[in-house]
Amino acid sequence: MTADVTDNGMRRVGRKAAGHPWFHTMSRAGLVARGLLYLLIGWLALQVAFGHGGKEADRKGALEAVADKPGGIVVLYLMTAGFFALALWQFSEALYGRPVPDGDKPTKRLGSALRGVIYTVGFGGMLAYALGHGGQSSDQQSKTFTARAMGEPGGRWLVLAVAAGFLIWGGVVVVNAVRRAFLDELKTAEMGRTAHRVVQPLGMIGNAARGLIGAAVGVFLGYAAITFQPGRAQGLDGTLREFAATPAGAWGLAVVAAGLLVFGLYSFAEARYREVDPT
Repeated sequence: MTADVTDNGMRRVGRKAAGHPWFHTMSRAGLVARGLLYLLIGWLALQVAFGHGGKEADRKGALEAVADKPGGIVVLYLMTAGFFALALWQFSEALYGRPVPDGDKPTKRLGSALRGVIYTVGFGGMLAYALGHGGQSSDQQSKTFTARAMGEPGGRWLVLAVAAGFLIWGGVVVVNAVRRAFLDELKTAEMGRTAHRVVQPLGMIGNAARGLIGAAVGVFLGYAAITFQPGRAQGLDGTLREFAATPAGAWGLAVVAAGLLVFGLYSFAEARYREVDPT
């Protein structure tokens, strides 16, 4: 009985903290940080498409672009804090439920928990970079993971499972973009007519591009596992560059890069209209 009372009391305290204005501010600041990161990656990918790319079009390249500018270290730490806030927000949704239809279902909570892990990894990588530990590019990380995993018993199946996870996630994101399911997460009642007309296509195009890239990462991981060639695995930068090798050429990469830029803008819209209160 005492344990139940204590647990309920802790949950009430947690819910109260998650509903506090500071929590709202941190969550929305995190969405702004995510938007800035995608804008930078999209811009770097555009430079690659038109032959002016000197940096990787991934998180490391984006952080390098920020750090190279005057006052960049301050922006870098603010972005790092934003990703920490994103992780806290997602873990709170995993504990208390998401503010969407059926947001209390275990599958919804699990999705939030996984996103919390992803944002935690992002936060760790950004903090390490800010502290002077450059780390590997996304391509190097992907190849290293694949080689090490395939060197262990059953590692090939692990890589295939991760590849399947990327493929499924990417497919779901694309389908939800087409279905406009992302609108369930927004305060659409607070949008004016103009805002609604702008945010909806941003969400559809941006999420579709993100899902397409995620699925492509899964394809390369799967191919590396099937052919026993860890070097064929690609991270974000390598995957984006592969779009330039399609019949569409540089314009194929440019279109995908534009999609990332659009998702960055959509993240800014989310910072204004996203529901951030756990249920």
